[in-house]
Amino acid sequence: MPRHCSQTEGATGARLGEFRECRRAGDETPMPGLTRELAQALAREAGFAEAGLVALPYADEARDAGRFEEWVRKGHAGTMHYLERAEPGGSGEDGRLVRSRVSVPFPWARSAIVCFANYNSAQPRSTERAEEGAGWIARYAWSGRVDAGGARRASDYHKVLRKRLRALEARLRERFGGFEARGCVDTGPVVERALAAAAGLGWTGKNTCLIHPKLGSFGFLAVLATSLEVQAEEAALTVPDRCGSCRRCLEACPTGALIAPYQMDARRCISYLTIEHRGTIDAEWMEGMGRQVFGCDICQDVCPWNSPRRAPVSADRELEARVELVNPALEWLAGLNEAEFEALFNGSPVRRAGFNGLRRNVAIAMGNSGLGRLAPLLEKWAEAADEGVRAAARWALKKLQARGDSPHPL
Repeated sequence: MPRHCSQTEGATGARLGEFRECRRAGDETPMPGLTRELAQALAREAGFAEAGLVALPYADEARDAGRFEEWVRKGHAGTMHYLERAEPGGSGEDGRLVRSRVSVPFPWARSAIVCFANYNSAQPRSTERAEEGAGWIARYAWSGRVDAGGARRASDYHKVLRKRLRALEARLRERFGGFEARGCVDTGPVVERALAAAAGLGWTGKNTCLIHPKLGSFGFLAVLATSLEVQAEEAALTVPDRCGSCRRCLEACPTGALIAPYQMDARRCISYLTIEHRGTIDAEWMEGMGRQVFGCDICQDVCPWNSPRRAPVSADRELEARVELVNPALEWLAGLNEAEFEALFNGSPVRRAGFNGLRRNVAIAMGNSGLGRLAPLLEKWAEAADEGVRAAARWALKKLQARGDSPHPL
């Protein structure tokens, strides 16, 4: 049997030294399983702020799977049809939803390390007063890094976190040798939030976000599913729900997407409407979208667990805020041509909305701004080839006209 050992270097190596065991040739002693302490230490070494560990299947897996399946069945996923993907059934009919249980896409999985990367910043909240005509891009999409030339560029958090998961996996292989693994960052076939709660990273809040008791909810989740067993004496760790009687998130949601505590209808959610939804947005939701042009932070901004005295500002150099994306002027965003859009948002989550998707969202925010000076641009967009942009611009013009802010009747 080959040896699986490595040299440790520096302070981090010293801290991890207690976990490193070399296997001598012919040693049949079973390798010890994963422990929470080891998972956390290696995840932090890889660059994450925190991590948790859960053995699979976990105790509440059937409950969580049922909730997810019911949510999809009720149509609350909207046009996110990838969430509806099911495994082939034995009789030719569809079986379980792929994302309902980790065992569906990864039958070999025996454990999951769930990692948390803090992206909170000292920048203003969306609920604070901003300059006239300012739009809002969700905080998570501000992420940037300084390149070798000293310029700040967009940083795709998917790539940043995947790189860290690979580093975490590599360190695990140094200890355990060969095993199966799959890293997931948003696009993988798992429900990260449910796994994070099962792994003891926090609880699911009434706004349906994962809330970490010390870091709040402004965090990216990344999952490393592995075929490694969890050490037998590692008891499941859960964090109790601490939302209490608070209803701030439900009361603050402008479109009523939080239809009940812990229940969200994505079809009403501003994040869904501005990012995932393609084409025309129903006029029923446009006014409630306010100045949000990509994503929405309102239900998190009002959460007491994200208050400055509770949620620390991130020190993550790869996820720092690009200040030009904080409260961006609607006129500036509207003036971008497609090449400028690509240059500004290359590597940024904002590209997911697409050029016309962002214009559509900006048009709605213009209508909600009450600024008559924006009417001439909206008039041009009212004849746009893209149906979503065209419908949004016409709605916005009517909104300005109804307020008496547009001198140009339709």
